[in-house]
Amino acid sequence: MACPELIPATFAPQNILLIKLRHHGDMLLTTPVINALHQRYPAANIDVLLYKETRPMLQAFPAIRHFHVIDRNWKKEGSWQHIRHEVALVRSIRRQHYDLVINLADQWRSAIITGLSAAKIRIGFDFLKRKNVLWRHAHTHRVSTQDHGELHTVEQNLAALKPLGIPNTGFPASMHYSDSDWQQTRTALDKQQISPSPYIVIQPTSRWLFKCWEDDKVAGLIDALSTSGCDIVLTGAPDKKEQAMIEHILSLSHNPRVISLAGKLTLPQLAALIDHARLFIGVDSAPMHMAAALNTPCVALFGPTKLKQWRPWGENNRVIWAGDYAPLPPPDSIDTRTEKRYLSAIPLDEVVKAARTYLDE
Repeated sequence: MACPELIPATFAPQNILLIKLRHHGDMLLTTPVINALHQRYPAANIDVLLYKETRPMLQAFPAIRHFHVIDRNWKKEGSWQHIRHEVALVRSIRRQHYDLVINLADQWRSAIITGLSAAKIRIGFDFLKRKNVLWRHAHTHRVSTQDHGELHTVEQNLAALKPLGIPNTGFPASMHYSDSDWQQTRTALDKQQISPSPYIVIQPTSRWLFKCWEDDKVAGLIDALSTSGCDIVLTGAPDKKEQAMIEHILSLSHNPRVISLAGKLTLPQLAALIDHARLFIGVDSAPMHMAAALNTPCVALFGPTKLKQWRPWGENNRVIWAGDYAPLPPPDSIDTRTEKRYLSAIPLDEVVKAARTYLDE
């Protein structure tokens, strides 16, 4: 049913499975759903099905009992082995006897797994591109997506809980890490002679170049913050292109109190780094969402992405949008392989000013 009736308030699931098959930032933005489910059903076991590489984003979340993982390398093992993995996954899910499955994904694979889970209640979205018998039969309840264009991604995810009578507001995102993660991060900082005094984290890189600011402006920001009394830590992925960007930025900077930990931390260790920072400055990326979830003061730089859906989820942040300074193409028209940096319209002094607003508090 596209306009699902409310599930009776007496429904008390013992085992819940949440499905989301997307990137790291997307996984973090499912945590308000987990928080909402844990609040409504504190005695229930909550499990998550996700891609293997995104597990570190949620691995320390105390409300999650178990992870089912899909390894995207399965397909490299040949058709027969791939099928065996998929069958084993479905069997593992069925053995858990889920009462409730919530499918936040739009892939056919997620619908098939949902349908085969044997759960009594199976909630999914009524995507326009999935108007067919298979999708309908995979889900006992389907929630409309007609207003998704007006909602933040967190609100979109929370809308899946509508049949349960749970509102799509009032639930924070969460990023967790262990004491060991912080100790290892602190050791990495000590090796780079970063003192325990406040430091600033800057994440200038993204897997997509069109989301990045210009290297010389990042270097200019680093130099402008040399009077802040804070060390500066650059972060980024192990990807060769991102590493090269970080090295270029360092070569342009004249601030002696800047170091790079790009590619040297796990995601939970990166969370620990951001959590202990005085300020986070970064482009539209998973670390930006981590900063918002950790309530670390955040200056987020955005270009031609859907700002309403992907802005930082929280209150302790400032968004600087390139569209306020120059025309931007529609987000859906962007060739993600382009090397054009649409954030170039953002003036350096605006970012410096926003950073100092937080540092002067």
